[in-house]
Amino acid sequence: VVELVLSNRVEDLLKREADVAVRMMRPKQTQLVARRIGNIELGLHARRDYLAKHGTPRNAAALWEHAIIGYDRPSAFVRDASKAFPGYSRAGLSIRTDNDLAQLALIRAGAGIGVCQVALARRDKSLVRVLPKLVALRLDTWVTMHEDLRSSPRCRATFDALVEGLTGYVR
Repeated sequence: VVELVLSNRVEDLLKREADVAVRMMRPKQTQLVARRIGNIELGLHARRDYLAKHGTPRNAAALWEHAIIGYDRPSAFVRDASKAFPGYSRAGLSIRTDNDLAQLALIRAGAGIGVCQVALARRDKSLVRVLPKLVALRLDTWVTMHEDLRSSPRCRATFDALVEGLTGYVR
C-alpha cells in the first residue's frame, strides 16, 4: 500500500510521519539517510494566450501590472525567493494558494503569471517563461528516509525509484 502525500509541509521522518520524503533542502538530522538529486530550476511562466491578451512584462515594474499567482503563507522558500525576486510581497499577489498543483493549474488555465518548474513548463507548449534573467530560482533537492528503514525492501525500492526518476528529471 502506498500513501502519496503531496504537500509542502515538512513531515517529520524521525517521528515516522512519513517513510520516504522528497525535500527541497539538505536534511540536518543525522539519523536520516539522504541522497542529493541536484537543483530543480524555477522560473516565472504564463500561458501564451494570457501574454497575448495582457502583454509580456519586460521588467520587474511591468510584472506587477499583471495578475501574479503565489503563496499565501510565508515559508523558508518564500523568504528566500523574496530576496531573489525584487518587489515580491504577499500584498502584490492577485491569486494566493499554498498548493503547488493549484498554482500550476492556475498558470495553465491562463489566470496569470506564476512560478513553475522550468523542466515541467517546457513540456507544455502553451506555457512561456517570463523574465528568465530576473527570476531563476533553484531548489536543492534531496530524497530522504530514516536510517532504520534502510533495510526495508519496500522503503529502499521507493527511495531508489525516487532517486532514479528525479535524477533523470533534473538532467
